[in-house]
Amino acid sequence: MNISIRQEEEKDFKDVEYLTREAFWDIYKPGCDEHLVLHKIRKVSAFVKELDLIACDKDTIVGNIIYSRARVVNEENKEFEVLCMGPIAVLPSYQNQGIGSLLMEHSIEKARQLGYKGIVIFGNPDYYHRFGFVDAKEYNIQTSWGDNLDAFMALELYENSLKGISGKFFEDEAFKIDNAEQENFEKQFPYKEKHVTDTQLKQI
Repeated sequence: MNISIRQEEEKDFKDVEYLTREAFWDIYKPGCDEHLVLHKIRKVSAFVKELDLIACDKDTIVGNIIYSRARVVNEENKEFEVLCMGPIAVLPSYQNQGIGSLLMEHSIEKARQLGYKGIVIFGNPDYYHRFGFVDAKEYNIQTSWGDNLDAFMALELYENSLKGISGKFFEDEAFKIDNAEQENFEKQFPYKEKHVTDTQLKQI
């Protein structure tokens, strides 16, 4: 398997949304809304086109990673720009083969070259620590509601690049989904049954 990585193009959008839907279906809740988040991010000013990357096995799109600009706001109401990564998705039949890692490593290096200071994410610490992410509280960065949790992490893109950046983290409004919006968007895709699973219940 020879995986190549390139920037996503408009002609890829629907295929990548379908891929993202397949990757997240029933993982965190019955069905998913990550494909709608992806769809919305591409339309907002926070979207970073250069970091919207796809992984291909020959002509088949098998993975995607996308970034948007976010902000950290300190107690003096001063804002700092950082990157927010996600969603990242790999087609189920291609998972556990290193494709997600390829997309992470490639995009982190590209973000560094583009001059961004850091990346803030919500994710699985066991997975993201391997790329250098640490608990965001090490940089005195909190969630928008003023909390810290293991799944909330940050990555400096060069030495001391997050020095002096502290406060609450705010991602773009594109991440906010309401049920009516999700149900309407879902009509564009083939019907897929939703299931309640034990792993979803553990997420709550």
